Amino acid sequence: MTKKDEFPIEEGSKEAPEQFYIKIMPDGPYFVYGNPPIDQEIIMPNAEGSSWVYQKGKHFETSENPVHLCRCGHSKHKPFCDGSHKHADWDPRETAPHRPLLEEAEEIDGPTMTLGDNERYCAFARFCDARERIWNLVEKAETEEERELVRREAGHCPSGRLVVWDKDTEEVFEPPFEPSIGIIEDPGIKVSGPIWVKGGIRIEGADGRSYEVRNRVTLCRCGQSSNKPFCDGTHASMHFCDGIPLEKGKGEW
Repeated sequence: MTKKDEFPIEEGSKEAPEQFYIKIMPDGPYFVYGNPPIDQEIIMPNAEGSSWVYQKGKHFETSENPVHLCRCGHSKHKPFCDGSHKHADWDPRETAPHRPLLEEAEEIDGPTMTLGDNERYCAFARFCDARERIWNLVEKAETEEERELVRREAGHCPSGRLVVWDKDTEEVFEPPFEPSIGIIEDPGIKVSGPIWVKGGIRIEGADGRSYEVRNRVTLCRCGQSSNKPFCDGTHASMHFCDGIPLEKGKGEW
């Protein structure tokens, strides 16, 4: 296991207890250790049709440790691996940089808040457009109502592409998450999204190096991201669908 002092922890995040971590197999699945809960996280719209909340769907019972989650996109037993990666046409190589996300982020300053945005990690969940585009909101946010909307839109970004902090206190806002795994479903655009890793779970690459520990991360599960192991929104353009049914009243395909 990688020693704690060998990998960074993003400001505002904290590392999950050490029994929780994910190991990426060189040509295979994600090995998830510690048995964190795994649930569908369904993106649900508001009255205007914009992404607004996550609703929990199917809970995936697991007893193995580690649990093997598909990352090639071809398993017939999603979200779990069934060995399909051995014969699938996909590129398992990790291409994401081993650098802190905010190191390469654009900073957008407002009167009371600063927004960090690293588009490379966009998971196309679209919460950043829920009321008004967050990039416009942060530039005028002064009242507590305006600030809360900025925090809401940034905090609902599953990948952590968007991070917001207070200019006076320099305190980073992060939603409180326990170590857990979400399988994102996006019925609004009829696609299945990435694996949502919450609560500071460490992710160790195939080469043994750990990526920056972050409170919220999205991992590719369509097999086609150009920023592996992280999601870059490709699942939306390729219309990836995992075939896992949604419960009645929790979105439609």
